[in-house]
Amino acid sequence: MLTDISPVLFILSIVAGYLLGVVSGLIPGIHTNNFALILLAMSPLLSDNGVPVFYVAVIILSNSLSHTFHDIIPAIFLGAPNGDTALAVLPGHALLLEGRGAEAVRLSALGSAGSVALALFIALPLSMIFLTAYPLIQAYLAWILIFVVFLMIMTERGEFVKGQGSLSHWKSRFYALVIFFMSGMLGVFAFRMEYLMNPVISFGEPSILLPLLSGLFGSSQLIISLMSAPVIPAQLRSRLELDRKRIFRGIFVGGVSGSLVAWLPGISSSIATVFARLFIKQDFSKEENQYTQYSDEEMLSSAKEFIVSVSGVNTCNAIFGLIALAVIGKTRNGAMVVINGLLEGVSLDASTIILFLCAIALTAIMSYFSTIYLGDRVHQWLLSIDYPLLCYCVIAVLTLLVLLFTGLFGLVVFAIATSIGMLSPFLKIRKSHAMGVILLPVILYFL
Repeated sequence: MLTDISPVLFILSIVAGYLLGVVSGLIPGIHTNNFALILLAMSPLLSDNGVPVFYVAVIILSNSLSHTFHDIIPAIFLGAPNGDTALAVLPGHALLLEGRGAEAVRLSALGSAGSVALALFIALPLSMIFLTAYPLIQAYLAWILIFVVFLMIMTERGEFVKGQGSLSHWKSRFYALVIFFMSGMLGVFAFRMEYLMNPVISFGEPSILLPLLSGLFGSSQLIISLMSAPVIPAQLRSRLELDRKRIFRGIFVGGVSGSLVAWLPGISSSIATVFARLFIKQDFSKEENQYTQYSDEEMLSSAKEFIVSVSGVNTCNAIFGLIALAVIGKTRNGAMVVINGLLEGVSLDASTIILFLCAIALTAIMSYFSTIYLGDRVHQWLLSIDYPLLCYCVIAVLTLLVLLFTGLFGLVVFAIATSIGMLSPFLKIRKSHAMGVILLPVILYFL
């Protein structure tokens, strides 16, 4: 049990973690695990200077939570995703081109903040359920994921043409299956050969997800945009224009999905977004929407709701990673691995968990307001530049980041992933099928 907690040091640790989360969230290629590993290495020095490991753990926890709020900004305005925001790129880009980029950021902040409240509400009952059901779920995890893939493919509608036959949907489902296996085999290859990564700059542990997801969901979407000579319209104010019912549903679906996968081995929050995607039926982009029976307003509402749910997934997943560590003693992400190592001699009893939850609540409050503040002002800078030039610059920056952090092997993976990522818009199917890059390797691992 922790004693002699310094309120001043506790608050300073929360603020430090929050600021690190702002940095890692806004800069593509920088992940919370990078800072966690650095802080782990510095923990002996910090302890010698009067900062016990508990406060280092608080910094890491606050960093991971703050990151989930702020990483939506580069995903929407730059099309530069990480593993958690990959599926948010397409709806976020659609809203940006509609002059609603700032609103998308505000919706994301609302989804993240709402998921914090939801997590605190469902933490106890969900912990009791998973204490009993965890062994059974773990034993059948591969089949659960196979069922998710089946639903993804069978709910694919493809292009809608008046008078088309009922069999036309099967063509789109075949395309979806092809995209799933192409991206999946790329993921299998990349994960098995990731030892070939030779980063130019060593900043924490290199991640093969950087070239994979940046190619599938980042550069590919930017290249598609360049083909249509895009121009960012004047951005409207960030006033929310979404039904409360959709907001609450987005928070609930995203929060529950994120909290569920946090207990499962080998499952990241990016897979939880696939679960959430199954509950948002409409398409997100005008390019796709012109082939469906949905209006532009329905399309935009679906995009907004999905952004709320994706943000809820990421934030709830970060919180329940801590709950899973306390309840079943298992770590589910890099930050929790480091925290577990730091607190090896400290019991995660009720008082410790309460302190961590207080840190989460304070970080969420600060992150909510700073995310909205930054989201309201990013577009002012974008209006003064040439958007096609920005797309080229972002592609160049993503390429440079991949080279610096993963080396030549990562650059090859990035090029292949970009090519595969461009197929979905041309085949008129959802881009979420490219999440096979993570789903297929995880399924094969558990089989």
